[in-house]
Amino acid sequence: MFPFIETIRIEDGRIHNLSYHNKRMNETRREVLQQAGLLDLADYIQPDTFRERTKCRVEYADDILKVEYAAYHLRPVSSLRLVVCDDADYSYKSTDRELLDRLFPLRKTQDDVLIVRKGLLTDTSICNVALWDGAQWVTPAMPLLVGTKRVSLLDRGDIVRGDIRPDDLARYSRIRLFNAMIEFGEIDFSVDKIVL
Repeated sequence: MFPFIETIRIEDGRIHNLSYHNKRMNETRREVLQQAGLLDLADYIQPDTFRERTKCRVEYADDILKVEYAAYHLRPVSSLRLVVCDDADYSYKSTDRELLDRLFPLRKTQDDVLIVRKGLLTDTSICNVALWDGAQWVTPAMPLLVGTKRVSLLDRGDIVRGDIRPDDLARYSRIRLFNAMIEFGEIDFSVDKIVL
């Protein structure tokens, strides 16, 4: 079994969304590894020296295996290609990215893929998404990965869940890509930049 991971944003000496990362990590440990005890990432992460946006990557299984820090550089994305993969499954964030690594090259001349599973939009290779319908931001109800940023945005009421089919794209004007490292609104472009 591959180790699981949490990718955590540190900036200005502060850990972002810590409670959401702890919740997902401990749920994964309980559901997959049958570990009842709780771990707190704050016991393993040293954020004080990091002022710039920093990617903290924590590998874990029954316990914390490794903590790594790296400067974070936002990869620009302004176009997506729809890619169908009905058996796509990335329910638990792990070091096994074979599926996503296999799908990413299918983007061709676009910047990333937007994966369609069983007729519904899910995620890109690294981000959850939300689309603007003129009144609210709608995120796919069944993403490949339940991202920590996505959960926090839902909890705050900034986005809502909904089923989005490729044929529905005409009802939306904009798309945003986001994850633990990328703020909601940092990557935002027209749905016209999503191609089949």
